Amino acid sequence: MPRKGAGPYAFDNAVRRAGFPLVAGLDEAGRGACAGPLYAAAVVLAPHTRISELADSKLLTPAARERVEERVKRLALAWAVAAIDVAELDEIGLHRANLVAFRRAWQRLPMRPDYALCDGFVPGGLGRPQLAVWKGDMVSATIAAASVLAKCARDREMVALHARHPEYGFDVHKGYTTSAHRDALAQFGPSPVHRHRFITVRRAIREGAA
Repeated sequence: MPRKGAGPYAFDNAVRRAGFPLVAGLDEAGRGACAGPLYAAAVVLAPHTRISELADSKLLTPAARERVEERVKRLALAWAVAAIDVAELDEIGLHRANLVAFRRAWQRLPMRPDYALCDGFVPGGLGRPQLAVWKGDMVSATIAAASVLAKCARDREMVALHARHPEYGFDVHKGYTTSAHRDALAQFGPSPVHRHRFITVRRAIREGAA
């Protein structure tokens, strides 16, 4: 592995030098939200590809994320996005949904990479070597690129859900727990796109039934 502080491209290149030329990064968006689907993305970058402004999606403004998203889709060797809807997420649980989303994004790639760098967890079942990378979206360029694609796709979905459920403000908080979101839950109860496994949502259900 590269020396500390060498940068995200150095991390990915170290994997390539180890004998895995096609490296895919996988990341998710929406794990901590109490409403809306979970998204995952997989991205394969060529060794010498450099993407302006690329960083962990959480560190970018919405406008910067959209610029980076366009560059990733244009410059990547391959990319794919997958989602787990709320019904499936409630059925199988958040952690398992995270792994399933990773596998679906990987399977949708139009090529089969040699190695998978995964943010936080390895999903298994990819048929290729995998590495779980702590804070991967800050360490690996391919994971950072995947984080941007997953975040942008999910944000667009949350804006679309806002049009159907405007009382919750999904276009602002994107389904994460904020004071305004908690107030809306208390007033209106959960919507069909709220995750019933989350304590905030279960509390709103109990209080509504009281």
